[in-house]
Amino acid sequence: MTIYQEADCFVPFDFDYEEIARKVIGAALDQEQCPYEAEVSLTLTDDEEIHRVNQEFRGIDRPTDVLSFPMVEYRTPADFSNLEEEQADCFNPETGELMLGDIMISVDRVLEQAKQYGHSVLREYAFLIAHSMLHLFGYDHVDDQEMAREMERRQEQILTGLKIGR
Repeated sequence: MTIYQEADCFVPFDFDYEEIARKVIGAALDQEQCPYEAEVSLTLTDDEEIHRVNQEFRGIDRPTDVLSFPMVEYRTPADFSNLEEEQADCFNPETGELMLGDIMISVDRVLEQAKQYGHSVLREYAFLIAHSMLHLFGYDHVDDQEMAREMERRQEQILTGLKIGR
């Protein structure tokens, strides 16, 4: 697994956020039974930058907590069965890893939402990574309420497995 991590803002977390990202991404890959070594890009940013990106790519004029940019299109979520035949361009030609996509997280939102929901900053950060990983696997909670419930269940499984509770 390769994770490209970048922080383009001050990150005031009191935990090793790179190690937590590695654990959550690894747990998500295991849970969804990804048969490939995978590559994920993770950028930590502030509200101003995520607002700009949200406006540019989604046409939504406000900041958000996390953005996911999947590189893979699945027939059904986490269906890896035909990727090599149908989407060979999703594999890094140098490493052979499956390029799942990019995650962008607002550090400002992590801090604010942890306080708002009454749990730790670590839990909020891990939750947003787990949530975004499921988007990279093709899950979508916006248009499908049943899938939204399934995403919630899977997110909790990832975090519970890592003993990251509320």
